[in-house]
Amino acid sequence: MTETLRIEDDGAVRTLVFARPEAANAFNEELYHAAARALRDAASDDGVSVVLLTGEGRAFTAGTDIKEMAEIARDHAAGRSDQEMGSGFVALVDALAEFTKPLIAAVNGSGVGLGITMLGHCDVVLIAEHARLMAPFASMGVVPEAAGSYLLPARMGHQQAALALFTGNWVTAEEAVRCGLALRACPAETLLDTARGIAGEIAAKPLASLVATKELIVASRREEVRRAREREDAAFARLLGDAAAGDRIASRLG
Repeated sequence: MTETLRIEDDGAVRTLVFARPEAANAFNEELYHAAARALRDAASDDGVSVVLLTGEGRAFTAGTDIKEMAEIARDHAAGRSDQEMGSGFVALVDALAEFTKPLIAAVNGSGVGLGITMLGHCDVVLIAEHARLMAPFASMGVVPEAAGSYLLPARMGHQQAALALFTGNWVTAEEAVRCGLALRACPAETLLDTARGIAGEIAAKPLASLVATKELIVASRREEVRRAREREDAAFARLLGDAAAGDRIASRLG
């Protein structure tokens, strides 16, 4: 447990709570590394069968901390190497892509950027009825990340994903369910109980069977996810090379 991530165990269900409510649970390097480490620990812990992701307060997550992202863009334009920047993001996406057990998201509020793309790595997504999702990459002058360019069309359908990625418009909970990005929308006050009920039902099954089933489900997409991430990283780096990229990203703070 860290100041940015809360870990709660209930039997074989482990809940990871993004805990930066003052920043809409945006991911800074500390939270990235804490969440990645928690996922790796859960994957190797035989006492954990299911992991549930949610956010503290009114937001699920605002994605990457915009201040840090703007600094990364300016550093990149100035010629710093990729290895010096954003290692936490890579660690978390690696952990999500490689996670070997059922992964559930309880989207308790707004999910922006990584807050929508990480849902493609989740096996079951529940969303609060008032929650909204946004993929703001094009308006920031960058591209989707976390294999969102592959996983969102696969989950939502090409046209719905293209609309969300090109426009950066909000996706309501109702729309997320209708297009398949979420399983169901729940009243905010019952969201976590519903998610924990599903998680508990899954966790009651033999762990070996759950792990084997998860591997069968994701096996056909592993290589596609890897390739999508490579393409996204290359496009992201190219776009961040623009000297104005940092200012475009920082403009979202206004």
